[in-house]
Amino acid sequence: MPDITLHLQEIVNMLEPLNWFFLAYFLGVNLVYIGLVVISFFYIRSQQDYFEVYKLTGLFRSELYKPVSILSPAYNEEANIIPSVEALLQIEFPDFEVIVVNDGSTDQTLEKLKDHFELFEVAAPKDLPLDHKPIKQVYRSKRYTELVVVDKVNGRKADALNAGINMARKDLICAIDADSILDSNVLLKLLRAFVENENVIAVGGIVRLANGCNIEDYIVKDVDIPDTFLGRIQSVEYLRAFLFGRVGWDYLESLLIISGAFGVFDRKAVQEVGGYLHDTVGEDMELVVRLHKHFRQKDADYSIRFLPEPVCWTEVPEDWSVLGKQRNRWQRGLADTLWRHKDMLFNPKYGRLGLLAMPYFFFVEMLGPVVELIGFLYFFAIIALGYLNSSFVLMFFSVAILLGMVLSVSAVLCEEFTYRKYPSLGDVSTLSFYALLENIGFRQIHTWWRFKGLIAFLKGDKEWGVMTRKGLQGKADNSSEETTKYSTFQKLSQVKYWAVIGIVAFLISLLIAQVLIDQQLIPDFWRFL
Repeated sequence: MPDITLHLQEIVNMLEPLNWFFLAYFLGVNLVYIGLVVISFFYIRSQQDYFEVYKLTGLFRSELYKPVSILSPAYNEEANIIPSVEALLQIEFPDFEVIVVNDGSTDQTLEKLKDHFELFEVAAPKDLPLDHKPIKQVYRSKRYTELVVVDKVNGRKADALNAGINMARKDLICAIDADSILDSNVLLKLLRAFVENENVIAVGGIVRLANGCNIEDYIVKDVDIPDTFLGRIQSVEYLRAFLFGRVGWDYLESLLIISGAFGVFDRKAVQEVGGYLHDTVGEDMELVVRLHKHFRQKDADYSIRFLPEPVCWTEVPEDWSVLGKQRNRWQRGLADTLWRHKDMLFNPKYGRLGLLAMPYFFFVEMLGPVVELIGFLYFFAIIALGYLNSSFVLMFFSVAILLGMVLSVSAVLCEEFTYRKYPSLGDVSTLSFYALLENIGFRQIHTWWRFKGLIAFLKGDKEWGVMTRKGLQGKADNSSEETTKYSTFQKLSQVKYWAVIGIVAFLISLLIAQVLIDQQLIPDFWRFL
């Protein structure tokens, strides 16, 4: 214990000159978030009023729409591929095609597609503009004329999407994950942006959690919140990221991210910039930034939008280690994109993108884990050493923890006051509670994952990683002895994460208790210990 105390004292002494920097950083970041909250709430309300006037049925009866090719890369998706494709084929839209790209699957994905959709071979097109791994064969369906299946050598997601773009014959392309579910009328809502403004080249929609929902035949019948701690925490995260972050950046005309799970692009614009990059794990963000850069350099009139109502449902990981790998990859993808396009940073040539959006993502999203990790370490070292009367500790707690809680709860309430996808008051109350819990332990763990992702980027790690999922259609019987042992081992490996949450909660409880003692609201029980 003396050695630990000595080390903590050394940390405090070393970081003490930076204490006001930490406070200013957390305050600045949270004020930016709060600004996005205010902008997003009123912007969403104005969009809702406009949408009520903008009659979709009349719009598409007037033939004012652009046809779309839906691209669905698939790798070893034999369990879900048939209902997933069937659901895509039932989307409400006048003119679309579905292109499934079998990216070198080693299971029965292709065979199941052949049998169920009665596929037959057709000639593959030549002189393809985008590079990708070789195409083995192209198929069409006897049952659905709008279905195309491409079988190719494995090259990962970006490579498969480029193959799909080469096969596409519609004006727009819609890229989705094979394990995602689109609302049946999602394209009708999303593509209005292309009708309103002919200069729109890309549009993103909101992604919500399918975990916990009642899903039948790949259709979300009833919306509910996840049953697990991690699922509920991520529900809050996704609401905050999409309803505040992307809505706010859309209002500022500085949107840099369209989720890889769901986005619609102008096909010619994507081909013009060379399609998706193969050597990055953040191909979705990188493509959007490259589109911005290319059309800015051309001094072209263009627009990249985000609409918060069209919904894509996706399954999120509910295992600590899998979630950690995902967030590590996201951080590597972010850092890779910002590094590739570092010449845009503080460059007035790119307007708000260079002077506002790029600096935000560089200093807050990319370097944020470094500052936050050091700041949290300093904060908890002070608490552990008993420096609880420090005014800095109280201000840090208020700025870093309490404001974070307010922000997360605001995201849940914004959802309740606007789209109300969660109809139950109990669901809203539960998510509000988890919005408070998110900042006690989980946020610090998440900061560590992002920090590790940044270090992995500096080491040149570009591995995608295996993202195991339970499946949206349920799982087979998992009662075997082998599965039970694996589940037990998994649970034991998660103890370290719960230990961190427990320690953080304990230290914060000590802080709150000391504040109450200082204000003489409770007796000084330390004297009795």
